[in-house]
This record gives sequence, C-alpha cells and structure tokens, in this order.
Amino acid sequence: MTLISLDEIEETTRKALIKHGASEKIAPLVAHAVRVAEGNGNRICGLYYVESYCLQLTSGRVDGVIEPTIHVDRPGTVRVDGHFGFAQSAFAAGFDTALQAARNNGICSYSIEHSQTCTSLGYFTEQFAQAGMLAIGATNASAVVAPPGGTTPVLGTNPVAMAVPDGHGGVAFQFDFSTSAIAMGKITMAAAAGESIPLGWAVDASGEPTTDPKAALQGSMLSAGGYKGYGFGLMAELLAGALTGSRLSVEVPPLKAPEGPPHDLGQFYIVIDPDAYDKNFLQKLEQLAEVIESQPGARLPGRNRSIPNQVEVDPKLWEAIIQLT
Repeated sequence: MTLISLDEIEETTRKALIKHGASEKIAPLVAHAVRVAEGNGNRICGLYYVESYCLQLTSGRVDGVIEPTIHVDRPGTVRVDGHFGFAQSAFAAGFDTALQAARNNGICSYSIEHSQTCTSLGYFTEQFAQAGMLAIGATNASAVVAPPGGTTPVLGTNPVAMAVPDGHGGVAFQFDFSTSAIAMGKITMAAAAGESIPLGWAVDASGEPTTDPKAALQGSMLSAGGYKGYGFGLMAELLAGALTGSRLSVEVPPLKAPEGPPHDLGQFYIVIDPDAYDKNFLQKLEQLAEVIESQPGARLPGRNRSIPNQVEVDPKLWEAIIQLT
C-alpha cells in the first residue's frame, strides 16, 4: 500500500474530473466527498469511484456542468432537481434553503431528485449536523437484494443515515449503513481479490446460502437482520425512489458502467432543528452518551473520530487515478 495525503487525493480527483468534463464549480464538490470518504476509511465511496466518474463524464452518462433547480412549493418542502448531474452539486445547491426552511418550520424535508449516486449518504447528513440540525437520510441503488423468501433482487443496498449535532458546530454521533447485510462493494472487492465472504451476506442464483462472492454476484444479497432490514430497505426505497420521482431499484442501471442511461437516483432527508423542540435536548443527548460511554469499549457511533492526514491507497488504484489527470 502507498501512503497518500488527503490533500493530494482531493486535488488529484478534482483535476481528473475537470479533465473529463466536470465544471470548475462542480469538480471540487465531488472531490471533497472523495477525500472525506477516504479519510473515514470508506474506500468503496472514495477513490474506488473516481474512474467511473470520469468515464461517465466522457460518455455523457453524468452531466458535469448542469445547474440544479431548486423548488420550494410548500414552506417545509425543499426539492432539488439534479438534472442527471452529480448528487454532491445538487445537495449543495439547495442546502442553505433547506437549513432556512428547517429553522423557520422546526422541520423540513429535503429531496435530491434525478441525480447520480451519492455514494456515501453520511457525508450529507453530517453537513446538516455541523450546521446544528438533526438529519435522517435515505437513498436507493441498483436492485441486488431479494425479499425474504425470494430469489429475485428487488431492492438496492438502500442505505439509511442519521447525524446528530453536538450544539457546538460538530457531530455528537452519526451512522450510515446499508439495509442489506453488507455493502455491495464488499462483495465486489472480495470477488476481485479471490476471497470468500461470510455466510449470511448473500445467496446464489438458486437461493442457496453461499460464501463464493462470484456466485453471490450472480444471485442476490440478503437484508440485514432478515425482515427487519427488509422493512428499512422498503422505507428507503419509497422515500428516495417514489417520493422524489426518481428510479426504483429495479429500474436503476448498473452504477459503475461507463455508458448507459443516467442513474436518475434520489435522496431524501428529514431535517430537524432541535431548538424548535425541548430545550433540554442537548442535556439528554449528553446523558445518553455518558450512560453508554461509562461502559468500557462502548461508544456512540461515529463519535470523536480522528481523521488522518494520510491514508493507505492501493498503488495500482492510485496509478490509475494519476493517469486520469
């Protein structure tokens, strides 16, 4: 592995995106998301996606210059049409409008419609928490998860995320997880590395449990926690796909393919201003944290994360990114 600074990762990604057709305004937004993903150790949502971003810019599958359109049809409803551009630029376009709506109303919904995949959902809910809001988000993806008892994929990994403010411009805690047993990228990476996967992640084309990632890719992933994860996956599907007028998982084309129709995905956020509710919210939050963290080894998810200045990157991957610039 090669040690690369996050600054270099961000700048190299920005240059690659601009070279392949992203605007000077939009490229930094996507590059920063890649930086944050790598800093968090979320390699699946970081450099792993940069080559596909560039190839899709070249083919026109994603529009790297389009300006999103903001709609506020009702006081507590903020909608952004991404026009098949990057999710990062669509989110940024309406972010301040959503913040103001949440402050004015105590709560608002914020939808990103007709965009490319957002990769890391927690990247976005975290921004709301840093601005003092409690945020819950959902998105969907290509169908890879069969319903319990079934063998045909109908849902994506369909992650849900939540980020909670600490009252001081930071994040008290956050989580971002797929409603499938594992993220799809984990199986893809295992297949590429010739490694096995644990039982419970997926079934093969016949619906039989498998530890072979290649068989899993020909079959279906499973929901986390069986029916429980399936329910949350359906919730994300309706919020992100149906309410936004974007694609359902069964309609979403392969996300990393260089050519083809746009992703046309949606994200849906519920943004809550704690100041509009009980004045003891932050004290209750700290009380909860103290109870949890008084137990050795226990912590709130995502609390007190330490972000390094450098991260390990596969040298072949880094060389491929360099070639894109």
